[in-house]
Parts: sequence; structure tokens; C-alpha cells
Amino acid sequence: MQIVVDLNRCQGYAQCVFLAPRVFELHGEEALMYAPAVPGEQHEHVRRAAAACPVQAILVGEPAGDGVASSGAGDGRAGVDGR
Repeated sequence: MQIVVDLNRCQGYAQCVFLAPRVFELHGEEALMYAPAVPGEQHEHVRRAAAACPVQAILVGEPAGDGVASSGAGDGRAGVDGR
């Protein structure tokens, strides 16, 4: 599973942090950090976090057979402020 957070939509409500704290972290008041590649044991937590996001900023995708994520997810970590 791969995820991408739409940083233009994310408002830092942090519902994802409460539901999937091993994938999402809040740094300061606005900086949401996340791991784009989700470990298997966290899939259900991430699905719940995506469903709970008030602005639907979390995009969830399954990797394609060639190792490329269908959601277009990149690698590395991203923050709400674009850093």
C-alpha cells in the first residue's frame, strides 16, 4: 500500500495521527509527516485514517505489478508545509 497526502487540502486536523500513529506524525502545529510506503500491519489503520480525514486529503493506492504505486506516490517523507 502506498499513500499520498494532498498538501493543498490537508488542514492539520491530525485525525490520521490518532488513528495511525506509526505512519503519520505531527511536528509542531502544522507539519504532518508520513511514510508513503505503508507496512502490511498498518493497512487497516491507514484506511481508517483516510476515511476519517475531514478534508479527504489522504489518497490510498495499491502498488502495481511493476512496483509503481497506482496512486502516483513518491518516496521519502512529506510535510504539510511542503518541506
